Amino acid sequence: MASNHEIGIQEKPRLDKWVVLSIQHLFAMFGATILVPFLVDLSPSVALLSSGLGTIAYLLITRGQVPAYLGSSFAFIAPIISAMAIGGPEGAMVGSFFAGIVYGIVALVIKTIGVKWIMNILPPIVVGPVIMVIGLGLAGVAVDMAMNEQGTGEYNGTFLFVALVSLGITVLASIFFKGFFSLVPILFGIVGGYITSLIVGIVDFTPVKEADFISAPEVIVPFVTYTPSLSWTILFIMVPIAVVTISEHIGDQMVLSKVVGRNFIKKPGLHRSLLGDGVATIIASLIGGPPNTTYGENIGVLAITRVFSVFVIAGAAVIAIFLSFIGTFAAFIESIPTAVMGGVSILLFGVIASSGLRMLIDNKINIGEKRNLIISSIILVVGIGGAVIQVNEHIEIPGMALAAIIGIILHQVLPNKEVSYGKKSMFETDE
Repeated sequence: MASNHEIGIQEKPRLDKWVVLSIQHLFAMFGATILVPFLVDLSPSVALLSSGLGTIAYLLITRGQVPAYLGSSFAFIAPIISAMAIGGPEGAMVGSFFAGIVYGIVALVIKTIGVKWIMNILPPIVVGPVIMVIGLGLAGVAVDMAMNEQGTGEYNGTFLFVALVSLGITVLASIFFKGFFSLVPILFGIVGGYITSLIVGIVDFTPVKEADFISAPEVIVPFVTYTPSLSWTILFIMVPIAVVTISEHIGDQMVLSKVVGRNFIKKPGLHRSLLGDGVATIIASLIGGPPNTTYGENIGVLAITRVFSVFVIAGAAVIAIFLSFIGTFAAFIESIPTAVMGGVSILLFGVIASSGLRMLIDNKINIGEKRNLIISSIILVVGIGGAVIQVNEHIEIPGMALAAIIGIILHQVLPNKEVSYGKKSMFETDE
């Protein structure tokens, strides 16, 4: 849906148009936001609830000046899976909480001394390969879901067929659809894969028939449904990822600034948007949802429609919260076969890895330089290879965190540091 004229950040559209525009934003984030909890075995309903609440908190913290929607973060998929294997959903939520705290600390430092220091710690040659590790580290998860029956792990040709159809539809939607429809290929892939699953008979509709229409999301709340316990291993698994997602957040803010024509890094300030992102992740951790992050798909909607109203964004958040209480809807989401999600994930996880490569290209990083070649190579092998440091029986630093830490250390100690920043700063602002 294209807008005939631009609708400003503080402008409130007519009610009927408001609802339609908000639903459009909901569609843009929906496929990816429900995919994350599906992959990590959390509740999609709670993910929708935390997405809506997190977005409203973000809008309030940024004083209604930044039109951004927040959804489930893909960067945390592998860490959540690892954390849940150690401490269950409760352990993963504690890790998410402290990842959100890191956002708050970084926001405070940026408010105090500015943003340039981040570049010294996180140059493109570190962040790019770590993002590639996040995507490629999940490759096995996507392929397993696409071709193996969950539970038994046995190869299933029907599953693979459904996964390939889902993948094919997602690819075709990405390439050939125009305008808004080009922004929601995941949604088309899931819908097409679901229809295919119905045809081949691998959908179990029983939970949908048995579900209550109105049903509160199954939240997990600290000190109410469980007593939190601190695991250093879980903290090492999850907290370092916040460092990478913070750099992604800054990139999103810069893109959003270009789309809207305002410098959000200056006003309301990067510290406010980072704090909003962190608070949204903390809110999610307190009710059992995955960490939140700003969504590129929704920035794309803003670019196409020229509707920048924060009221439209807030409307999408309210609708997401409403949907989280529809029990039939939740059961319907959970009835989607894993093969469908596996097929879509093959592309998505590859896109994550490719975005890390794109960061190196956009910043014109010369991999021919020995320094850059060494840093990127070690990060990739340590991260994807799953290297760990076992400190003691209670503390373990896993591959993804270890890769990021080693990358940061190598950048600080190896000579000729300037070649790792490239020809274009990823934190360039008008300041």
